[in-house]
Amino acid sequence: MIEISFGKLVLLALIALIVLGPEKLPGAARTAGALLRRVRTGWDSVRAEVERELQVEEIKRQAREAAAHAEAAQSELDATLRKVRETGGDVMQPKPLQAPDETTAANSATPPRETPHGGA
Repeated sequence: MIEISFGKLVLLALIALIVLGPEKLPGAARTAGALLRRVRTGWDSVRAEVERELQVEEIKRQAREAAAHAEAAQSELDATLRKVRETGGDVMQPKPLQAPDETTAANSATPPRETPHGGA
């Protein structure tokens, strides 16, 4: 907020003493203190209200994102269900194993074992 150094505060008090006089100065100081307190509490209440509104907006944004994710998941589930109904349930059946082609079979064949040298 407002930064007032000690020197500025002393100067302000001296001017107030000259303008108001010693009789009215304590009452004016109490009034100024009460006014400052009311301004500060008002400011704090406004700041708290703004923070609450920001939190509400954040919660609303998260709820919208969650709803969008739920809709996407629902549409994906509907598409899968439609696909299952169209194929008559064959989507869930396991696919038959394919026979390996010749190049795969040749590569996976085990080489013949060699006998140790000098052995029987």
